[in-house]
Amino acid sequence: QVQVVESGGGLVQPGASLRLSCVVSGLTVRTSTMGWFRQVPGSERQFLAAIFRNNQNTYYDDSVNGRFTMSRDSAKNTVYLQMNNLKLEDTAIYYCAAGRGLILSTLRFERSYDYWGQGTQVTVSS
Repeated sequence: QVQVVESGGGLVQPGASLRLSCVVSGLTVRTSTMGWFRQVPGSERQFLAAIFRNNQNTYYDDSVNGRFTMSRDSAKNTVYLQMNNLKLEDTAIYYCAAGRGLILSTLRFERSYDYWGQGTQVTVSS
């Protein structure tokens, strides 16, 4: 049974940093495509970043490129999302996802991923 568990969310001020963690069991992150998404009420989940299993490269949505960094610790079977210079519009529930059979062109699509965590709330407020 695959489990995906996010943590690290919280309430921060604009300009602050947070690091989200995603611990996975039942699946190896190194041989899976791992992604981060976020969602605000009333909207679809937005792709943020992914590490593609086929080439081990990391891909980012333009909206977070340069501020967010996704990384992986294979020994801990964990992926991270380092978020810097947080803005009010970064407020959302952040989700980690794992996929087995993605191709590069499908990285940003929610339906491409097989397993999801429960999400962790990030609130940016002054």
